Amino acid sequence: MNRPSRLASPIVELRQYTLKPGRRETLIALFDREFVETQEATGMTVIGQFRDIDRPDMFVWLRGFEDMEARKDALSAFYGGPVWATHRDAANATMIDSDDVLLLKPAWRGAEFDLSGLFRPTAAEAGTMNDRSRLPDFVEISIHHLRPSAEAGFAQRFEAEAVPLLAANGARLLGAFVSEHSENTFPRLPVRAGENVLIIVTGFDDVDAHAGHQAALAASPAWRAVRETMQAFSSKPDETLRLTPTARSLLR
Repeated sequence: MNRPSRLASPIVELRQYTLKPGRRETLIALFDREFVETQEATGMTVIGQFRDIDRPDMFVWLRGFEDMEARKDALSAFYGGPVWATHRDAANATMIDSDDVLLLKPAWRGAEFDLSGLFRPTAAEAGTMNDRSRLPDFVEISIHHLRPSAEAGFAQRFEAEAVPLLAANGARLLGAFVSEHSENTFPRLPVRAGENVLIIVTGFDDVDAHAGHQAALAASPAWRAVRETMQAFSSKPDETLRLTPTARSLLR
């Protein structure tokens, strides 16, 4: 098994790809086989790749960089290199849109992904995994859309008031991020400029555990009070991504 760099998430991209109907498994097979080690060889980290439970033609993934300059260098090396040149036509043939990208940074000290000690199966090992062993885990990504300049205040309140309630009701906090407003250092790949978001990434053992967590929060007066307080920061309704990891996803 391969161990990635610990330096995975000072800068993070959350990427959501809209695919042509029925082409998700084709892209996942290609991605997990050709685009994991080859991207990490340039200095980035492939943090996680996922199937969206509610949108069968969506592929969601995360990658991390040490800083914005390292992002520029890594993306230039990969997208200017031989692996992408060889496989880009096959990858692009599965896609309708690949420009839904949020550029992020940790929301508070210690909110980055902790990838220490995590391992992913090799492509060969992943190919021998059956469906039961491939999909034991569940990840939720909550996207909170905030008023301009509200990220810092919202993040502080969320860490103090919401995170303990999430943990008490069965969620594992995997990471929390806010918008990174630096100039896009690799304009060949667009990002959603001007966004103000807080991203919360939580993990669960399976879909049933997540459903139990949601039910517990819905019944919690403390959680309802926190949600009401947080509404003052919001610019539009939250988005929730319900995800299952691919066989080679590091984040689970």
